[in-house]
Amino acid sequence: MMPFEKCPVCGGELVEKEVEKLLRGGIHAAILRVHAEVCLHCGERLYSPQTIRRFEDVRAKLERQQTEEFQPLGLSFQVA
Repeated sequence: MMPFEKCPVCGGELVEKEVEKLLRGGIHAAILRVHAEVCLHCGERLYSPQTIRRFEDVRAKLERQQTEEFQPLGLSFQVA
């Protein structure tokens, strides 16, 4: 249960959804599927404290290049 009944940004209705979150750390990036409370009006996402700790853990592993346990999704490219 989230601490907010309404969106703290706009006051809109919040619903629980599974969302994708892109995390970056160093030269790496990872996509996580997590549950969040999402505002139906403005799209603001509210994450639980446990989910935020998971984000911090994954980001730290990406920065240290400890990606052995992550599943590769392909390659990324930068186009100038």
